[in-house]
Amino acid sequence: MKNLLSDRINSLPTSATLAMAAKARELKTQGIDIIGLSLGEPDFNTPDFIKDAAIQAINDNYNSYSPVDGYAELKDAIILKFKRDNNLDYKPSQIVVSTGAKQSIANVAQVLLNPGDEVLLPAPYWVSYSAITTLCEATFKEIPSSIENDFKITPQQLEEAITPKTKMIFFNSPNNPSGTIYSETEYRALAEVLEKYPDIFILSDEIYEHINYGAKNFSFAAIPSMYDRTITVNGVAKAFAMTGWRIGYIGAPEWIAKACTKMQGQITSGTNCIAQRATITALNESPDRIQYMVDEFKVRRDLILDLLNDIEGFKTNVPEGAFYVFPNVSYYFGKTLRGKTINNATDFSLYLLEEAHVATVTGEAFGNADCIRISYAASQEQIVEALKRIKAALS
Repeated sequence: MKNLLSDRINSLPTSATLAMAAKARELKTQGIDIIGLSLGEPDFNTPDFIKDAAIQAINDNYNSYSPVDGYAELKDAIILKFKRDNNLDYKPSQIVVSTGAKQSIANVAQVLLNPGDEVLLPAPYWVSYSAITTLCEATFKEIPSSIENDFKITPQQLEEAITPKTKMIFFNSPNNPSGTIYSETEYRALAEVLEKYPDIFILSDEIYEHINYGAKNFSFAAIPSMYDRTITVNGVAKAFAMTGWRIGYIGAPEWIAKACTKMQGQITSGTNCIAQRATITALNESPDRIQYMVDEFKVRRDLILDLLNDIEGFKTNVPEGAFYVFPNVSYYFGKTLRGKTINNATDFSLYLLEEAHVATVTGEAFGNADCIRISYAASQEQIVEALKRIKAALS
């Protein structure tokens, strides 16, 4: 019945991370012990002070439709957060709260992109960037990077990628899947290129900003010449272990924020009222309240890097943020393991699932065909066992 579906949905790829998670769940139902290192989901519980705020909101009878663009009190908390953490000044009319940062990104793309417009994606990039672009009937162009340059693009690469059709560029720091963080100096150098092209807009996805290990996040919109052209996207899913609460938000030029509100008003309207009230409490607190999670992620990062470096064929860098490693595994391409030929990262990732019973994600979905993404948002015990299995499956 595929021919009866719209071209829009037929052209849309399935999320590689969700597809791998589904395959892992299927094997689990068969009684196979699968260790999941594929999803970008903290394994911590939501902090009690946030849960208490949600319970209070229920008891206070927050159960009606919320404003399309978010409660005024939540907007105030977001404005405070942007000023405190990012040195960014926004007004309430520049803030839009959505059902997760993914919807925030989709809103922005929908209101800015026309068919035939071009989006630049520094690779590696989050899998949904390209799919969201495709849904807007725009095209995307990858700007490649490699593990040798810490998965960062250069100003020269950016300059060479720009064409008359370029409408947007998506930046993501700390990066999913590589964990790379662009420094203020590096972002300012890229901004110097973009200053020559005033019609190009910048989407800065900063959802992992608080999960960093010393290299503090710098917001692209903090560059004065970029402020009026940058949409800053953030949310509470990763840093506050609130993935299922579905709260994302943007700070943007007012005319873009109004357009996003208009778009959202015809799709989902306002997001969950209880989650919004809890998010007010989360954002008003100091980021120090969640430092214990960041500290544990750093321990896990160091652990998984040590274990990976003990396995032949894995080439790693040291990610400065997020909770992923993105090793180059091209050493195994063309090799036959237990009767299975590994032609690419997808084959390698499937091999690890079937033979080591460890779920990872192919780097091809992120714009880098030489790597796989491994999430260390799992317990130290699971990480040790998973890497033990991988080493045995590759020996």
